[in-house]
Amino acid sequence: MNAAKPDGTGGGTLLKRNLGTVYSGAMTAWASVFFLAPLLIIVVYSFLKKGLYGGVTLDFSFDAYIALKNPNIAVISVKTLLISLAATAITILIALPCGYFMARSKHQTLLLMLIIIPFWTNFLIRVYAWMNILGSNGFLNDFLLSIGFIKEHIPFLYNQNAVILVLVYMYLPYAILPLYSSIDKFDFSLLEAARDLGAATPQAILKVLLPNVRSGIYTAFLFTFIPIFGAYAVPLLVGGKDSYMLGNVIADQLTKSRNWPLASAISMVLTVVTTIGVASMLGLQKRDERRLGKHKGGKS
Repeated sequence: MNAAKPDGTGGGTLLKRNLGTVYSGAMTAWASVFFLAPLLIIVVYSFLKKGLYGGVTLDFSFDAYIALKNPNIAVISVKTLLISLAATAITILIALPCGYFMARSKHQTLLLMLIIIPFWTNFLIRVYAWMNILGSNGFLNDFLLSIGFIKEHIPFLYNQNAVILVLVYMYLPYAILPLYSSIDKFDFSLLEAARDLGAATPQAILKVLLPNVRSGIYTAFLFTFIPIFGAYAVPLLVGGKDSYMLGNVIADQLTKSRNWPLASAISMVLTVVTTIGVASMLGLQKRDERRLGKHKGGKS
């Protein structure tokens, strides 16, 4: 008969191992039901034929993927990629100084609360707030008219610029938080040392700060680019014909055309693109970590 030993081995260790299996089993079941199963359904549907009145028929076919050769889908795909890259780049450029300021501030808790508070408001409410600001009779137009800066209303809404602006606002916290976390761990004495050696402040930031916070930049890119690339509500509400994105195509194929296989095929393209992006960023991050480890090892 095996008894638990005073040093914590034996039965106690076996119990801990069993608890670990239970915990991991629950997480595996959760991921299977809410992630792998829906993804499997999308994969299967993408290889089936469209039903006469919607849905699918159980006939294996590549019709949905052949339909992706449609020039209109190719144009929308390129447009979606460009809008996503532009919005992500602007988001990170704004988030970098914000994260830097937060890391150097004595009121980090207050600033973190100000970043998190917008999450407490419904997504659609924030979009409609921007529609009221940018609309023809919105706050911005009324203000510019009242001070005589413009003579007639400017169409700020229903174009690519409005989509990019609202996307940047929506996903800015997703970029600020990982950048703040990364910059907060940075040794700021290195910037002072660089300036003492003759580097100007911009040069010290570009050559000292940014290389050391690359992991935060990679994370911020992933946290913003992936949801923006699949955006649906923002282009629908504040965009026009020039800002129709793949998320809108998927929704239209599901609800209007009822072409579920084509919607699934487009979703698979989105999944593959985002997976490649994640894998590339993780590869770059690991490469930088290896270089940093070799650099530290060479100095020791």
